[in-house]
Order: sequence, then structure tokens, then C-alpha cells
Amino acid sequence: QVQLVESGGGTVQDGGSLRLSCAASGRTFSRYAMGWFRQAPGKERELVAAISRSAGKIYYADSVKGRFTISRDNAKNTVYLQMNSLKPEDTAVYYCAAESDSWHTSYLALAPSEYDYWGQGTQVTVSS
Repeated sequence: QVQLVESGGGTVQDGGSLRLSCAASGRTFSRYAMGWFRQAPGKERELVAAISRSAGKIYYADSVKGRFTISRDNAKNTVYLQMNSLKPEDTAVYYCAAESDSWHTSYLALAPSEYDYWGQGTQVTVSS
């Protein structure tokens, strides 16, 4: 099965930047829609950003739009989340996830239940 390994989390000051990476195993990464989720203490897991298998369609939560950028490099089996202008409210555990069932290149998976594989999560802490 597919394994996802996240990296890039850490602690940054208000207004700083971090870049998260998620490397996937297997040879079919280009067939997966990918997403980044986050979960803060006391809150439900929420979708931060999603990208279709072809990178032709992208979704951002309103709370991060204009500050975060999701991208993918299918040749490297990696999806990224560039996070700029970070705020304390961005503090959470961030998870990458892969959706492997859809065959449409422009499909965006927006619900957690649609995703088949999950990374272990990486902590992002934004201090004021």
C-alpha cells in the first residue's frame, strides 16, 4: 500500500513561513488526488488545501487562501504545502492524504472519508 511521509513542520514566529513536504511511496503517485488537512486541539480535522492528480484544480480553505500554496511534483512523488504569513491560529498537526479511487484527472477530494492513505502528521506551531 501507499505510505506517506511528512516533513517540514516546526515552530515559527507570527508572520513566518514553513514548507511542508509529503513524500509518497509507489509508482502511481500521479494517479492520486492529494490533500493537506490540519487538526488543532479541540477542533475537528479540516481540509486546508487539495490538488487534483493533474494539478489542474486546486482548493483552499478560506482561512488560508492567499497565504498557503499547494503544489505537487509527480516526478518526485511529492506534494508540498508552502505556508506564508503564518498566524498563531494556524497552529495544528498537519496531515497529508492521498485519494486513489478517482480516475478523473481534475477531481478534487474534499472530504476526509474520500482519502485512502494518510501521513503520520507533522506539528506546526506559530508563536506570537
